[in-house]
Amino acid sequence: MPPRRSYDQYCSAARALDVVGDRWTLLIVRELLAGPRRYTDLHADLPGVSTDVLASRLKDMERDGLSTRRRLPPPGAAFVYELTPRGRELLPVLQALGEWGRSGLGERRPTDAVRAHWFALPLLRLLDGDGLVEVRLEEGLFHLHAGAEDGPVYGDGPAPGEPDARLALDTATCTAIACGELSLVHAVRAGRVEVSGEGALAKALREA
Repeated sequence: MPPRRSYDQYCSAARALDVVGDRWTLLIVRELLAGPRRYTDLHADLPGVSTDVLASRLKDMERDGLSTRRRLPPPGAAFVYELTPRGRELLPVLQALGEWGRSGLGERRPTDAVRAHWFALPLLRLLDGDGLVEVRLEEGLFHLHAGAEDGPVYGDGPAPGEPDARLALDTATCTAIACGELSLVHAVRAGRVEVSGEGALAKALREA
């Protein structure tokens, strides 16, 4: 494996960028925050990345201790990639980047891809409390593990168990919430987010 490129600067920010500054690396981390993913799944949810670049970035991430690769037991028998504890420590970095970049999101361009679970990180930041939340958009269904300190913080598809809250909203509302144009509480009050469930998170949103 070729040696890691470096800025050769004795600065913690430069050292961090030595590891995660390459194009696609942090977006791969975003996908792996959902838990173990197969190469084909990663490629499908990272539209625009070439197979060569994706393979190269995954090797770099393994070398730098951000992710690991393992084979699933039969009948799966496929290889999956997953974050190490050090890789999971990038969650607040991605959330901070999302917070900083939301003012530049603007209108969706015709060339912009979208996946429902890409809204997971901004929504996760806005949920006050711990619990499992299922979110339904036009693009699909995903779930969040609010307050999770270890393991996946979100995932595609229905919640793996009975969620503490279910949220149903349209993509325009979700975008407005993610961009800070509309608070989650005000969206619920305005009837733009339908909340169901009997968990503490659902009750807090309905009563806020």
